[in-house]
Amino acid sequence: MPTEGELREELAAAYRLMALHGMTDLVFTHLSARLPGEGRRFLVNPYGLLFEEITASSLVLVNAEGELAQETSWPVNPAGFVIHSAVHLGRADAHCVMHTHTLAGMAVAAQQGGILPLNQISMEFDGRVAYHDYEGVAADDNLSECERLVADLGDRPCMVLRHHGLLTVGRTVAEAFYWMWYLEQSCRIQLAAQAGGVPLAIPSRGTIERTRAQFSTGPTKGWLPWQALKRKLDREQPDYRD
Repeated sequence: MPTEGELREELAAAYRLMALHGMTDLVFTHLSARLPGEGRRFLVNPYGLLFEEITASSLVLVNAEGELAQETSWPVNPAGFVIHSAVHLGRADAHCVMHTHTLAGMAVAAQQGGILPLNQISMEFDGRVAYHDYEGVAADDNLSECERLVADLGDRPCMVLRHHGLLTVGRTVAEAFYWMWYLEQSCRIQLAAQAGGVPLAIPSRGTIERTRAQFSTGPTKGWLPWQALKRKLDREQPDYRD
């Protein structure tokens, strides 16, 4: 079980990597992590910082309502934490929750068909992506939507928020990042394939299911690429650990 200090560094690394790979929306959207132990305490980004500015020490500790649970000069955005809080509290395995507003993710979120099994990357998501219909900007005065969102997510690691963006859940920061990285890649590939202007080739159901089963699962999901990505950050942006 990671310490708070270790979890801060993991989450700060995720913020930097999101920025590095163009998966940000100015100062909006969040990546959050639940602290181990008793109580409902979560780490999230201070409101107003770009993801590329996040460091381990600048992450703020909040309670389930998104209210500060530590002394800090940084502001927070409780309304922006609504979705994260609902997922953290609704899923025992939701130690890390990531939500993005990327161009590719929002474009696919506007399509009726959702994630299509167009390549082996997207085939891993067969049966692992939930969908939640848009009900307006998420806010803390609409708790009933939070209940519906958690119910729609079920036990899946990924969700497409229609007309909104993407969301992933992980038992670790590495796992949540793995799902988000490849969900985003699936969206980008899908848009590129659709832009070709020719009919799309969809594999057989048997091929899709076989391919999905060939991808490994477990508590170390995403660990290997995550270690490689952190080594890159240690070379190029070591201040994320500050």
